[in-house]
Amino acid sequence: MMLLTACGAKSTPTAVAVPPTEAATPTAEVVAPAELNVAAILSIGLESTWDSTFYDAFKRVQAESPHGVKINDLVYTEGAYGDEAGTVMRQYAESGKYDIIFAQAAFTDQVKPLAEEFPNILWVVSGSGNELLGGNVYNIYMRIHEPSYLEGIIAGMMTKTNVIGVLGLFPADDVNDDANAFIEGAKSVNPDVKAKITFIETWYDPAKATEATNALIAAGADHILQGGEVYQVCADAGIYCYARYADSNFMAPTAVLTSALGNWDPSINYIIDQWYQHKTTNQPYNAPVEKIWFTMAEGAGEIAPFHDLDSAVPQEVKDKISEVRQQILDGTFVVPLNEATPISDE
Repeated sequence: MMLLTACGAKSTPTAVAVPPTEAATPTAEVVAPAELNVAAILSIGLESTWDSTFYDAFKRVQAESPHGVKINDLVYTEGAYGDEAGTVMRQYAESGKYDIIFAQAAFTDQVKPLAEEFPNILWVVSGSGNELLGGNVYNIYMRIHEPSYLEGIIAGMMTKTNVIGVLGLFPADDVNDDANAFIEGAKSVNPDVKAKITFIETWYDPAKATEATNALIAAGADHILQGGEVYQVCADAGIYCYARYADSNFMAPTAVLTSALGNWDPSINYIIDQWYQHKTTNQPYNAPVEKIWFTMAEGAGEIAPFHDLDSAVPQEVKDKISEVRQQILDGTFVVPLNEATPISDE
């Protein structure tokens, strides 16, 4: 387990800001906060795109200084789970330093008692496997099913074998949603496509991911949604793959055709809005008892460039992607949100 302090980055934020929630006019006794201190328990660490994209988004929002508040550098812990994670969170809470604590995985068992004990801290749990608690516990989701649908269109139009693969981690609802969207996108342009799906039942295991990827390739898949991040395996086999959350073309420039980008900026801005409202109204937190997530149109997702593989993508594929992407952004087409566990086609 490592306890780390991140350094702030001077970068221009790219997110679409979430409109502030309505708040009562602050009373004369309430002083608007000048600084914000945030801590986080990262699910794996910065080697994971789930965590690295959150970290990068935090730095962008930090540079933006929403509400004119100075946001101090993120303090975070890697590699803590279960009781150990609970101990770290308690240390953060008892220090009295932190206004917001992000728990970037299924941590409601640890957060629930702490949230009751520390009602003036805003707690955030992220992704699947979390209980919806409300109050001062917010559940944010990173949905990338919309850009994953676009990836699927590319795969469906470019596959030579009519077999596409999905390498998932756990069959969790925020893994299933983009897997189903990828498959749906492929079949929307190529009804002859067959999908082969495998889950490695772990959040991070390159060896298992490599074995599973090779099995998908052996089954005929020439385009793979690569949840295990072992892109070089696809490069070695001469096939294309698609990344999740971050632009990962640099890891295998001949194989990673594009990536479904996940931007945490709208979610982080939303959470800061909730904290600021609490601080300027003295009203208790009142988190919605539902999953909080944002769309591509709201700045939470995008599809990455093709980079040096641009010439490998036919113009008709580019035109189709441009058309459907615009439909998603203007709301004339809504990508289905399907959290059911996908199964392989016969």
